[in-house]
Amino acid sequence: MTVAVPLSLIEAFDELARTPDARLIQGGTDLMVEINFNHVKPVDVIALRRIKELRTWQVNSNNTITIGSGVPYQEMEVGQLKELLPALAEAARTVGSPQIRAAGTLGGNLGTCSPAGDGLPVLFALDAIVHLQSLKSSRDLSIHEFMLGVKRNARHTNEIITGVTVPVLDGWQGYAKVGVRNAMVISVASACLAVDKKNNSVRIALGAVGPTIIRCRDAESWLVQQLDLTSATSIDTTIAQEFGRRVALESKPIDDHRSTAEYRRHAVGVLAQRLITRAYTS
Repeated sequence: MTVAVPLSLIEAFDELARTPDARLIQGGTDLMVEINFNHVKPVDVIALRRIKELRTWQVNSNNTITIGSGVPYQEMEVGQLKELLPALAEAARTVGSPQIRAAGTLGGNLGTCSPAGDGLPVLFALDAIVHLQSLKSSRDLSIHEFMLGVKRNARHTNEIITGVTVPVLDGWQGYAKVGVRNAMVISVASACLAVDKKNNSVRIALGAVGPTIIRCRDAESWLVQQLDLTSATSIDTTIAQEFGRRVALESKPIDDHRSTAEYRRHAVGVLAQRLITRAYTS
């Protein structure tokens, strides 16, 4: 097992050309768990953590934010990122321990592409664009095209995930998840809800209840017909409950060692109801 630690993207591409089968990591928090539990054997690694250009973020002139793939969750919990992307801040706070949040990144979540990844429902709800770069070219993919299935994505073997771009929405947004304990837990079910007042729309994305993150577009469309999202200050309990029921119907959970499909379906319905109620509590 070799570990390469490039200091720039150019160096990283050189290492990737030399060892095309190497595992790209940021904080390594997913890989080390897999190795410790003997789910994968030790492999050659290219650690991107010291590439400074991946550890920055910026607010763009078109009211979007580009976040480098190496920005740690710890940085998303506070300051301007928290103010502009509160759902991402809430998701970041649920990621492991402080030590994990200091190492873990959105780039790592995207690279692993587990449907239980805490950052991914936020990216789906915000219709994020994923930036990919190779030595000779770059391309941008919608998050909906990027994540293909359980731990499968559209990254080419010669590409590095350099960051994501998300819009700054005018409207409430939040994230919630259910686990077997209150902290340091993989999601049994999760949900992110974001209101876009400018376009009179609502987005809700579910994690850990399907082979990939699920956008509940039928429930979104139904709610827009029931509620003026731009001016409402409260929501009727029956509408919130029905929204939760419709969200649950769009989930595709399975039974596994962490939970049952029945419980997961119930959980996302409750989470959706709670999130929309929080969004419209006057």
